[in-house]
Amino acid sequence: MIKPAAELVKEANAAIDTLSTEDARQLVGREDVLFVDVREASEVAKGKIPGAIHAPRSFLEFYADPSSPYHKPELTSGKRLVVYCASGGRSALAAKTLKDVGVENAANMLGGFNVWQQTGGPVET
Repeated sequence: MIKPAAELVKEANAAIDTLSTEDARQLVGREDVLFVDVREASEVAKGKIPGAIHAPRSFLEFYADPSSPYHKPELTSGKRLVVYCASGGRSALAAKTLKDVGVENAANMLGGFNVWQQTGGPVET
């Protein structure tokens, strides 16, 4: 039996830390926090959270692995990672993936970039 994607997202959110967009907004600009945008490049081109790094979900394991030639040191910097996508599903799976590979400080931003924009969160283009 195929497990629905919605069930995978639900399971991921149960296993990781989650933040509302309101709570996440309070973290923008903090030196000990890094926003991680796991959307596709075409989505990021339309805007992102200020200071966020782009780490598409499709390459996340490689970016998080210090032994990989694609490693992004920011992901293993010890900073609190706030992971987001458009609506919160992909970022839940991404935060769970980060936890699975040993990055314990990642949280999913519920509602994603769509809610972020709708509620007046700052956007960088």
